[in-house]
Amino acid sequence: MENRASNLRAIRPQIASAKVTPKMSLDEQFQNKTIRPIVKLQNDLFIEVFKNYIRKRKNTFYELSIEKRLLFIENAIQKDTKFRNSLKGIIIGLFTVDEYLLYIQNSSALNKRMMHIVKERLQSNLQLLERHYDLI
Repeated sequence: MENRASNLRAIRPQIASAKVTPKMSLDEQFQNKTIRPIVKLQNDLFIEVFKNYIRKRKNTFYELSIEKRLLFIENAIQKDTKFRNSLKGIIIGLFTVDEYLLYIQNSSALNKRMMHIVKERLQSNLQLLERHYDLI
C-alpha cells in the first residue's frame, strides 16, 4: 500500500521563497513548509470556489470597483463562516496525519495564517475572477 504522507508531499509545489529555519516560530515553519505549498497547489480550485461564491451572491461582485472587490474578498473570508470553513477544508484535507496533529495544537493561529494566505492569493488573482461570457 502506498504511503499517503509521501504521496501528499510529492504533489506539493516547491516554493523557493518559503524558507524554514530553526529561528522561526513553529507556526511560521508550518506555514512555509505545509500551508503555502498546499495553497499554491489548490490555487485553481480556490479560484473556482470563489467564482461559485460570487454566483451564489447574484454576481454583485462584478458591479464593484477594484477596491471594493478586494474588500468583498476579504469580507467573504473573514465574515462568512460557512465559506471560511470550506476554504479551510480544502487545505486541511491535504495535510498528512502528522501535519494535522501539529495543526490541532494551535489551530486558531494557523487558521488565521491560512485565511490570510488564501485572501492574498485570491486578491492577487483578481483578473482570473472576471466574468467570462460564453460565445455561441
